[in-house]
Amino acid sequence: MLDIKFIRDHPETVRVGLRKRNITADIDRLLEWDAKARELQSQLENLRAEQKKQSRVEQSGSDELKKRKSKIQALDRAYTAAAQHVKELLTLLPNLPLDGVTVGEDASANRTIREVGIKPSFPFQPRDYLTIAERLDLIDMKRAGTVAGSRFGYLKHGAALLEFALIEFAFDRLTAKGFIPVVPPVLIKEETMRAMGYIDSQEDLEERYYLEKDKLFLVGTSEQSIGPMHSGEVFLASDLPRRYVGFSTCFRREAGSYGKDTQGILRVHQFDKVEMVVFSKPEESTKEHAFMLSIEEEFMQALGIPYRVVELCTGDLSRPSAATYDIEAWLPGQNGGKGEYRETHSTSNTTDFQARRLNIRYRTARGETACVHMGNGTAFAIGRTLIALIENYQTKEGEIEIPHVLRKYLPFAKIPAPTQHT
Repeated sequence: MLDIKFIRDHPETVRVGLRKRNITADIDRLLEWDAKARELQSQLENLRAEQKKQSRVEQSGSDELKKRKSKIQALDRAYTAAAQHVKELLTLLPNLPLDGVTVGEDASANRTIREVGIKPSFPFQPRDYLTIAERLDLIDMKRAGTVAGSRFGYLKHGAALLEFALIEFAFDRLTAKGFIPVVPPVLIKEETMRAMGYIDSQEDLEERYYLEKDKLFLVGTSEQSIGPMHSGEVFLASDLPRRYVGFSTCFRREAGSYGKDTQGILRVHQFDKVEMVVFSKPEESTKEHAFMLSIEEEFMQALGIPYRVVELCTGDLSRPSAATYDIEAWLPGQNGGKGEYRETHSTSNTTDFQARRLNIRYRTARGETACVHMGNGTAFAIGRTLIALIENYQTKEGEIEIPHVLRKYLPFAKIPAPTQHT
C-alpha cells in the first residue's frame, strides 16, 4: 500500500508514477476522502477530550453527557467508514515504479540488459526436454493427468533426485551468505494474502487457489508466506538486512495462460521453488535487490546454463513491485531445435508497499519507527531449472550430463535410461 502522507505531499509524483504503469486513478477523490476522514477524526478527538473534562464535574446520568456520548458514537461511525473508504481506495493503487525503470505498456517494452554464457553447439539436432524426459522416464504427464488432471506431472528417477540436489545446492550457497533457512506454510489467511498485495485485482485473484470453507489461500510462491512472518513487529536497525531462503511447493491456476505451454512442466498448477526474501532499510533496498540478482546469476553460471537478464518495464511489473529483473535461460531444444529464451528467475524490490500493509517496521537511529523495505528473488524454480538442465546437458545418446557443482549431491554423473520403466 502506498503511504497516504506521501500522496498528500506529492500528489503529482503519484499521478506520474501511475501513468507510467498505465493506471488511471482519481487521486483528487482519494485526497478528498482523506481530508474528510482527518476532519472527522479531529472532531472526534476534540469531543472525547471535552467529554473527559466535563464528566469529572457532571453526573454520569445527565442529559448533556448522554447527548455528548451519542454524538461521539455517531462521529466514530462516520470516521470509521471514511477511514475504511480511504483504505479501500489505497488498495486499488499499485506500487510506484522506481526512477530509472523503463516506461512501457507491456512485456514488448522489456529491456535485455545482458546475455551471459556460450550457447551449446550440438553435433545433432537438439531435442526438447519433454521428448528426452519421457524417453528416460523422468517426467510422467500421462499418469499425472489421469490422477490430477492437466498441468500436473510426476518427477521420477534421476529427475526426482536432481530436484533435491538443486535444493541442497541452493541452501548450501545461501546459508553461507547469511540467509536463514525456512520451510514456511503453504496455506495462509485471506488477510495475509491481501496484505502481500496478490489479490487486489480480479486478475490476481483468479490466479490463486482458495479454500473457501477454511478461508485460506494456497501460496503461489514462498514469498507470500515468508514475507508476513514479521507482521506487526519492529526490527532494530542492527537486525537489518534480514535475509531468508525458503523452500515450498507453490500453486497457481495459470488462469491467464489458456492454450500456452499445455504440455510438460514449464507451466503447471503445482511446482516446487526455492525463494529468497529480504527485509532491509529503505536506503539499502536497491543494493539488496542487486545482491539477489547477482546470486541468481551466480547460480546460473555455476550450472553452466546460458541466460539473459531482462529489466521489466513499468507496464509489466506486478502490482507490489517497484522494479523487477527476470532471468531467462537458453533452452536449445525449444522452437523445433532452434532454441529460445524462457524465464526461470525473477527478483523484485517491493519497497515499503507490502511492509506498510503488514506493519513491519524498524527503529531508526533517531528512535523513530519507519517501514522496512522488502524484496524477493527466485533461487530455483525447480521445474524450469530441470528443463534448462535437460536441454543444455543432453547427449547424442539421449542421456543427460550432470553439472559438476551438483555431482556431490548425486550418486551419478549422468542420467542414463532406467533399467526398467515403471
